[in-house]
Amino acid sequence: MIADKRFDDFMGTYDEPVFRTALQLRTLLLAKLPEIIEQVDMPAKMVAYCYGQKYTEMICMMIPSKKGLKLSFYKGVDLDDPDALLQGKGKITRYLEIKPGLPLNKPVIEKFLAKAWKLYRQRMKK
Repeated sequence: MIADKRFDDFMGTYDEPVFRTALQLRTLLLAKLPEIIEQVDMPAKMVAYCYGQKYTEMICMMIPSKKGLKLSFYKGVDLDDPDALLQGKGKITRYLEIKPGLPLNKPVIEKFLAKAWKLYRQRMKK
């Protein structure tokens, strides 16, 4: 895992509950995605988790706002989601809404991380 040193500075611009929730989510992402690279993109106001510099090498991204966080999955439209937990109408991504101040729903997040990791490995084999 390669953590971005700018994470605290970037997330520190948001309210304390959003910042604390982002730290918890970050810890989970870095633990569950082997050798992931964390990249803060200040102009885009997001943190990407990827295995290279190309957009196609991204697994997910954390997008903070005043209301909370979104954990957006690259190729989220291709993730199996029988319970319709993923939100969004984009052509490629889907996201989980993460509310600040509430415990992370780790089983759900971990389930989608595992699915996104599997989908990434399948894409890279092609």
